[in-house]
Amino acid sequence: MVEFTLWDIVRNLLLAARWTVALSLLAFVGGGVVGGALLVLREAGGARSWAARAVGAYVELFQGTPLLMQLFLAYFGLALLGLPISAWTAAAVALTLYASAYLTEIWHGCVRAVPRGQWEAGQSLALSFGEQMRHVVLPQAVRIAVAPTVGFLVQVIKGTALASVIGFIELTKAGTMIANATFKPMLVYGVVALVYFALCFPVSLWARALERRLHVHH
Repeated sequence: MVEFTLWDIVRNLLLAARWTVALSLLAFVGGGVVGGALLVLREAGGARSWAARAVGAYVELFQGTPLLMQLFLAYFGLALLGLPISAWTAAAVALTLYASAYLTEIWHGCVRAVPRGQWEAGQSLALSFGEQMRHVVLPQAVRIAVAPTVGFLVQVIKGTALASVIGFIELTKAGTMIANATFKPMLVYGVVALVYFALCFPVSLWARALERRLHVHH
């Protein structure tokens, strides 16, 4: 048994937490970019267009299947297709697609929350779809979307824990390795839980503060 002091455990877990933060930010930003593109595609053609239906099917697929299965498919599935990728790349791809589906749905709901009269006002001014979105709809939708978007970051951070199943060494995987080496699972996983709490709680507080500040929650 390897003798680890409490500081050794905390230090190694904090080092691993850097990868949790990096993966979370990559997935969140990448998901935002993909989700934004999907939102525009979904809204541009109208609710009954093939594009809107395709995006809706995409959202249903990723929301209706476990993130764990998506990670397995990204890592092992691509390898079976002759495209072996690293655990880091597989985790980044799977979490980006997962985040994009949820962010698309969140933002779609926020856009639809803008009163229909605002769309009609834009049309009466002969604005194109892009101009309506840019000048009329998005400025109002953004106020609604900020709080739930920031709140979703908490789900992304917690979702990175599942990347440990494909061998990506982040906070949870590092905790498992240290627990196996020290035979102190309660201590190690207790510290892991505290680190996750330290990452997620400030984001949750930020989301609530934004919600109150923007007067979204009524």
